[in-house]
Amino acid sequence: MTSPTPAQREAVRQRPPHELPAMRQTWSELLFLHWTADPDIWRKTLPEGLHLDTFDGAAWVGVVPFRMDRIRPYCLPPVPWLSWFLELNVRTYVHDDEGNPGVWFHSLDTNRWPAYKIARTAFKLPYFHAAMRTSRGADGWINYRCRRRGEQETAGFRYRIDSSEAPREATPGTLEFFLLERYLLFSHTPANGRYFSGQVHHTPYQYRQVEVPEWSALPALWDGLPPFEGPPAHACVAEPVDVEVFALREITAQPDRFNVP
Repeated sequence: MTSPTPAQREAVRQRPPHELPAMRQTWSELLFLHWTADPDIWRKTLPEGLHLDTFDGAAWVGVVPFRMDRIRPYCLPPVPWLSWFLELNVRTYVHDDEGNPGVWFHSLDTNRWPAYKIARTAFKLPYFHAAMRTSRGADGWINYRCRRRGEQETAGFRYRIDSSEAPREATPGTLEFFLLERYLLFSHTPANGRYFSGQVHHTPYQYRQVEVPEWSALPALWDGLPPFEGPPAHACVAEPVDVEVFALREITAQPDRFNVP
């Protein structure tokens, strides 16, 4: 097991050369809420073959509600209604045996049933169908609600961007860089023990501070994860980004694809 090096953290940010994306999409109104967690406890939530990526000795667990806009296959236009939906994910930060850093999704909720079915099949990710809604008031406050199918309670979020400062890009080595600059996802099919990784590419996030008087850890509890206490240890909002999504690859097929010396 090799922990990620600064060069590896930079390498996954680069667009895959000589490869066309499978999909294009836009992410907007991204609220990043993060809690610190005990690594010894959270290692047990990962499948064998993936390892916790820590910052200052702590694991970090995120709850991220946002909007998915203009989702479409590469070279095709978006489809009305189907290409716009909401998503909320619960995530932990991990790396593989070679030290490539990425994201492990414990769950992803969406309010579009076709998106839920396609993503589970094509990207082998734990998507769930949920009732979700969001609204933005004239005063800038965003209200976001999510209730997973089969659950009784609704996760609620209320947040507003701090417009007193300009958005900025995370500096390598900082906590914000560790949390935000993630371009690799890992997925696993327990039935046959196969592991996959998928890369996304977008310009680096431009983030701002955010007011969050209402937040929820319910999505993590729905996943059966260990509870975390108190308000988030870190919160921010990212500016919208246009994203290219590349096809999944089995991890054992090309472990050195990032060409890091």
